[in-house]
Amino acid sequence: MRTGMIALALGLLCLRFLPALPPVGGCVMLALAGAALLPFRGYPLGFFLLGLSWACVSAQWALDDRLAPDLDGRTLWVEGQVVGLPSTTAGSVRFELADATSRRVRLPATIRLGWYAGPPVQSGERWRLAVTLKRPSGLLNPHGFDQEAALLARRIGATGTVKAGELVAPAAGAWRDSVRQRLLAVEAHGREGALAALVLGDGSGLSSQDWQALQATGTIHLLVISGQHIGLLAGLVYGLVAGLARWGYWPRRLPWLPWACGLAFAAALGYGLLAGFQVPVRRACIMLGLVLLWRLRFRHLGVALPWLLALNGVLILEPLASLQPGLWLSFAAVGILILAFSGRLGAWRFWQAWPRAQWMVAIGLLPILLMLGLPISLSAPLTNLIAVPWLSVGVLPLALLGTATLPVPYVGENLLWLAAGSLDLLFRWLAWAASLLPAWVPPAIPLWAWLLCAAGALLLLLPKGLPMRMLGWPLMVLAALAPQVKVPEGEVQVWQLDVGQGLAFVLRTRNHTALYDAGPAMGGFDLGERVVLPTLRKLGVRELDLMLLSHADADHAGGASAIMRGLPVKRVLSGEAAALPKLLGAQACVSDERWEWDGVRFSLWQWDDATDSNQGSCTLLVEARGERLLLTGDIDVRSERAWLGGPQAGPVDWLQAPHHGSRSSSSRAFLQATRPRGVLISRGRHNTFGHPHPQVMARLRNLGISSYDNVDHGALHLQLGTFGVPRGTREQRRFWREPAPPADEPT
Repeated sequence: MRTGMIALALGLLCLRFLPALPPVGGCVMLALAGAALLPFRGYPLGFFLLGLSWACVSAQWALDDRLAPDLDGRTLWVEGQVVGLPSTTAGSVRFELADATSRRVRLPATIRLGWYAGPPVQSGERWRLAVTLKRPSGLLNPHGFDQEAALLARRIGATGTVKAGELVAPAAGAWRDSVRQRLLAVEAHGREGALAALVLGDGSGLSSQDWQALQATGTIHLLVISGQHIGLLAGLVYGLVAGLARWGYWPRRLPWLPWACGLAFAAALGYGLLAGFQVPVRRACIMLGLVLLWRLRFRHLGVALPWLLALNGVLILEPLASLQPGLWLSFAAVGILILAFSGRLGAWRFWQAWPRAQWMVAIGLLPILLMLGLPISLSAPLTNLIAVPWLSVGVLPLALLGTATLPVPYVGENLLWLAAGSLDLLFRWLAWAASLLPAWVPPAIPLWAWLLCAAGALLLLLPKGLPMRMLGWPLMVLAALAPQVKVPEGEVQVWQLDVGQGLAFVLRTRNHTALYDAGPAMGGFDLGERVVLPTLRKLGVRELDLMLLSHADADHAGGASAIMRGLPVKRVLSGEAAALPKLLGAQACVSDERWEWDGVRFSLWQWDDATDSNQGSCTLLVEARGERLLLTGDIDVRSERAWLGGPQAGPVDWLQAPHHGSRSSSSRAFLQATRPRGVLISRGRHNTFGHPHPQVMARLRNLGISSYDNVDHGALHLQLGTFGVPRGTREQRRFWREPAPPADEPT
């Protein structure tokens, strides 16, 4: 039985790693073959095929529900009902619309919308909206967050921006939104958003500083992922009934164990209803129900059985859950504890078991975090050792009881005030711990190093006294110190990062790293912090020898401050040094400045007679073994004409499209003089500027110049000095990604 369940789970989990889905007919054949194998000794393979076929069919249904390609970028009037809890940040409202309809077109079942400077929107309301619709998409960078996978996992078939709208019907049955409004209105030491996260699973009210503290200390699961809270609440209810029975206060006519299990599960379901029954909540309820059933009737079958049943139950109900890191982390943590505490001789007391549990989970989750590309909290064992009981005993009961008694004058508000005070102390302590020991973002490691790390973690989780157990430590250290692939002498590893309507190039020689432009930052959205800095760390960059900011516009220099805070930078240059924040310490770009790193030549140029910011962009020419790359910032036609008379003038192999492909740049004379093999375009999908302009793209086609676009290819990688071609991260196929078009067919 266990073998079949393991095989079924492996088949369901395989979905995450598929480059493409088989056709529906192929899925049917897989299912029939799996069913035919069940009565025979090959039944594990049969369960595997059944799980794989069901996961593929379910994923195909989600892909078929995406917005039609011909509707991408179009503005339509749609009508639907607001579901979930809308969030308001930086003056914009974000919410999800379900059962949306529009005349003469079919729309996805769920659409995520943003309404900038829009009116308040409440859950349960019905709206008629003018929406510019987009197919699910996102920035795609090496080892970075995959927005397309996250949207598919939630079965969101489109995103959009609201242009106008009118309320059709008021909210009906939106009691969760009403509870949230009551929570946000109480006096809570400034922690109203944290209370809403704890009670309702709504993290939109947490500040960026709160998120950073939670991530750095490995405690995000305590505030937002409500599965943790459900387990804590059920454990409190179960422990209360068991304690009353032990002390003789439980009614003798009522058997305590069935009542303890039943009341614990009822409390979990009630909390799940309050938290909205999202995927983590459903996962926790299923697991808890099976554990309580096992405790009541099936303890003789072993503790691993409910874990396997819960894993398969969650994946059968929602196969796309395998695309979410939460599933891997939550089930892995429980599985680690089962492995760590099973088969031990003797019993551990609580003060022995609790610290060991934290360290074992930290060790066991390390390979999972490396696989998922997530930051690793070095302080997590200590912070969770204190934060989990603090939250479960001192905060959660008060918060839930205060929420339940809000209709009673003074009682609910005072209980929530006490809960918020405890939360505030917790956040202050977490912020202090995060400042002492920030999260570690390890560089991407090769497969062999990851296998060593996984083997080391498994050895360390085994009981003491087993042979070779202590070899786990050196294996994990070897994995952590895995050597990075060095750039060959005389070559440059070039990455044009996918930063939307902005620019960021990473240039790595054998012993040096430069960053040309730092990505955009506008309002509270800083892609220097969210994309450029994490990508640098994933690429193994520990310091920058040079950060060159072409000019001071926010889409080129906005992320510079975040990068300065996160990495040592030896030198900062800019075409507009005086317009940048003083903390950057930027020096002015000097035309014809030249230097050489590891056999690679670099040179700068800036038009002395520039009259605006774009014209004054500092350009960078890189030459490796005779192959040349020109980075131009936002220069326009007049700057291009001046460049043709300067020291950098001449043919190049690769050209960064000036000003994102704007009509005011990329003149025919400039392109004919540079004669590039290809143009690299960095821009945002459906940007309001119309970049790249159709006239520019037509000019490139007429001159036989290939174009490579971040929107189509994701981040672009070029090994300068090998005379190869750029490769996009979208070439790493996954079934949820649309394949990139050929480079010579621009958008």
